[in-house]
Amino acid sequence: MKWLDRLTEAQTRNVAQNTSRRGFLRKMAGVVIGGAAVVPLLPVARAADGSNPAPAETGDPNSCEYWRYCAIDGFLCGCCGGSMNTCPPGTEMSPITWIGTCENPDDGKHYIISYNDCCGKSSCGNCLCMRSERDRPVYRPNVSNDINWCLGTKSAVYNCSTAIVIGTALDK
Repeated sequence: MKWLDRLTEAQTRNVAQNTSRRGFLRKMAGVVIGGAAVVPLLPVARAADGSNPAPAETGDPNSCEYWRYCAIDGFLCGCCGGSMNTCPPGTEMSPITWIGTCENPDDGKHYIISYNDCCGKSSCGNCLCMRSERDRPVYRPNVSNDINWCLGTKSAVYNCSTAIVIGTALDK
């Protein structure tokens, strides 16, 4: 067993002599941040296979009372030159989102809604909606609508928010 101890000691010393704490911390931070950046996208990636048909929808998509906006907090992109699903020209959709689950009154089903902020221009100022049904405190950021989600874009300036249906929620 002494040979195993000597081998382990030699390898440990070799690693310690050829690496730095800063280098190790930089690599670990890269792994943690890279992994954390993927987590909010997981529900989107699973639902993007096209197996979820678009729900039947009636009502005014530029009204705060529209069913998709049950967890929105911001300006509606439909009132700012975009739509429920697209950003206005000159803005960029943030890849980081918050997720909500809203009931469509037309079919009675619950749908997973991805709220993506559009970034790059100052706030459009039209159709401000502040609905916080089932909103969570900031310690659960993936379901909080009180955060500027423009951190994954070229500009952190918020313009408006979209409400994209990404799938059908599972029954309780």
